Amino acid sequence: MSSGVPLPGGDDEPHDVVIAGGRIADIAPAGALRLGGAVLDAAGRWLLPGLWDHHVHTVQWALAAQRVDLGGAATAAEAAAIMGAALVVRGVADDGRRIGTGYRDALWPDRPDLELLDAATGEVPTYLINADVHSVWLNSAALRREGFEHARDGVLREQPAFEISRRLNAVDPGVADAFVARAADAAASRGVVGIVDLDMAWNEEAWARRLANGFDALRVEFGTYPDHLERAVAEGLSTGDTVRGQRSDLVRVGPFKVITDGSLGTRTAACSHPYPGEPHNTGVLTVPPDELVELMTVATGAGLRCAVHAIGDVANSRALDAFALTGATGSIEHAQLVAHADLPRFARLGVAASVQPEHALDDRDITEREWAAQTALAYPLRSLAAAGASLRFGSDAPVSPLDPWAAIAGAVYRTRDGREPWHPHEAVSPQTALDASTHGGSGDAAARIEPGAAADLVLCGADPRTADESVLRSMSVSATLVAGRLTHLA
Repeated sequence: MSSGVPLPGGDDEPHDVVIAGGRIADIAPAGALRLGGAVLDAAGRWLLPGLWDHHVHTVQWALAAQRVDLGGAATAAEAAAIMGAALVVRGVADDGRRIGTGYRDALWPDRPDLELLDAATGEVPTYLINADVHSVWLNSAALRREGFEHARDGVLREQPAFEISRRLNAVDPGVADAFVARAADAAASRGVVGIVDLDMAWNEEAWARRLANGFDALRVEFGTYPDHLERAVAEGLSTGDTVRGQRSDLVRVGPFKVITDGSLGTRTAACSHPYPGEPHNTGVLTVPPDELVELMTVATGAGLRCAVHAIGDVANSRALDAFALTGATGSIEHAQLVAHADLPRFARLGVAASVQPEHALDDRDITEREWAAQTALAYPLRSLAAAGASLRFGSDAPVSPLDPWAAIAGAVYRTRDGREPWHPHEAVSPQTALDASTHGGSGDAAARIEPGAAADLVLCGADPRTADESVLRSMSVSATLVAGRLTHLA
């Protein structure tokens, strides 16, 4: 494979990379090696370690394309009207529902309202999923169907909202798997070689089925939630294990995932200062600190890495406390608002910051309003990296599109759509962003192109270390390889 390879020594001249047995066997200046077998002529493109998305809700991500896009709705009335005009879902869950996704109501001038939605949608069960997935707006027909008639405004938040999403995602496995395969191919076309799947389900069974049916587009590490922790421990699941009953090593057990607070958009992230206009609302800790310690102790004893959802500064502090008390390893997911004193604790405790750079740009206006009184740091990427934390980038798909180049561009340039950079002092270097998009995250564990490394690689059209924001976001990907096997070829 001839390419301008960014080698650790900084040599950007064309090189040949030899792959054997799924690993990089040798690297040398172009023409210095006798090449055998299949040859992929890279024609001066750039070779990088394969990219990972460290936070994906796989089935919900795959199904999002089949649902009504509400991302452009500027008011509750507009969102209700869009759903009233939408086609009833067919083919995915052929039962006469309307399902929309992606609305962001925090800046709407009006509020989600049951009567408003009923007037627009009538007796067709209708579901609107917030972009952050922490709330779902239902009409009366949907509330009756799901047994939640008590929601006076039609909005379910946190655990009830997650339960609705679980029900909506429970489509026929054959149908869901076909959408997952299609979405995985799309991810491979953007240079993705692996994802961390955090679907709220018993995921081993689903991935064993997909592997048996030929899934081979990505590496996958799947999460386990508290509802299934006892089963995972009883069945001996440990982080890093391959899926039982399958020869493939593409899918492995990932972390134990626990959600400890809400979200910014739903105004339930646990913060040290109240939200504007709500003097008694500082968000919610959905898992009490002592219960979190107990759960993480059990998971760690079973050999499971921990992934703790914490968005507000109080939730981040409590999560770090739990890591310290239990000796658990793993990550904090999101880390959107972090107290100054907590920044160095990530590195001291060996806890990775699994963050989604595009969320900062999605939420910049909401952050300026809802967290204006907070004294902690919002979306502190550079501050975390400077304090020694390992960054791991992801999308939280379907919350943001699964595209690592968007995450890299957002982290490096802190802007999108021509707006002025937001908090540019929290931008990170291109190399840090690239490292954070590999399996090991930034820091010493970042993937490198060197003999002996796994041949999980991506061939792209420009040098990402010098590309501007628009080039990064539109980065052309010529080829993606997993263990030396092509999963995408343009």
